[in-house]
Amino acid sequence: MNKEVTQETELLDAEGQMTVPGWARKPLWNYNRETVSSKLRLKEWDYYCILSGTSGLSLTISDMGYLGFVGITILDFTTKTEISRSLILPFPLGKWNLPRTSINGITTFHNKTANIMFSAEAGKRKLTFLWKNFLKGKDLSGELDLYRNPESDTIVVATPFKKNRKAFYYNQKINCLSSTGYYQLGTDKTTFNPDSTFGVLDWGRGIWTYENTWYWSSASGMVKGIPFGFNLGYGFGDLSTHSENALFYNGVLHKLDKLTFEIPDTGYLTPWHLFDNEGRFEMKFIPILDRSSKTNLLLIKSDQHQIFGKFYGKAILDDGTILEIQDLTGFAEKVFNRW
Repeated sequence: MNKEVTQETELLDAEGQMTVPGWARKPLWNYNRETVSSKLRLKEWDYYCILSGTSGLSLTISDMGYLGFVGITILDFTTKTEISRSLILPFPLGKWNLPRTSINGITTFHNKTANIMFSAEAGKRKLTFLWKNFLKGKDLSGELDLYRNPESDTIVVATPFKKNRKAFYYNQKINCLSSTGYYQLGTDKTTFNPDSTFGVLDWGRGIWTYENTWYWSSASGMVKGIPFGFNLGYGFGDLSTHSENALFYNGVLHKLDKLTFEIPDTGYLTPWHLFDNEGRFEMKFIPILDRSSKTNLLLIKSDQHQIFGKFYGKAILDDGTILEIQDLTGFAEKVFNRW
């Protein structure tokens, strides 16, 4: 379990099958659209989520082959409310030209409703956006700069599927992105402070099997003045060689094995329990709001619950150092997709 890849390799062979499953600290697999088995089922997405203690923002550009999805959500943890707007467009089929690497490049979407751009270079990412008539005639606009040491570790996974050897999931999560900037809805402006606002990037490329359920949790912040974050996830694909579970402390990854999300029968907005199988991670998650959505178009079905809230508990680093975690803002989610 937890096979670490340390050298560059091709992601897929000439037949579209994954070459080397495993996890890495940086994107070592070379991804090329030309080698995938089905352009119609290829999914490519960039998802950013930026959170402070009181508010948040998420942005998505996703080319799912036969469907394109673009969305923005603004979050208010004081009033426990969220506002989401999205566009679904037919058959982008790679025409949006999402970058083949997360390290640098530009992801962009533009039509009469939305103008969104993500740009990436070493150590810095810039997000700019305008969504016309986002709420009751008010436009939403904003500009954010996200910073990290380019030498800092991330978690990258290359995951095959047992039932379809030409299906794959190539994904990178970048935690602890110190964030500065603003978003403005009409005349109401929300400003982010880089000392208390942190983002995560979910960068994914892959061909998935038709029906999947996944669990994902992410949080970033400061623990005793040092950047700390975690990424937890499981639920689909062949995870016999690796997981994406990791702690990040001062730019260094500390690998975790298996995680369990205990979601109460009393509902998503009651406290969760998240823990690992080695006694190195144990958190109580106190929900604040549920960004939920359901879609049922017969062949395409989705039931998503992304819960934002606060984490309390402990995390143990590779050298045995115990970190006490209090009031750390993040999210945990359970998502079912048939797509």
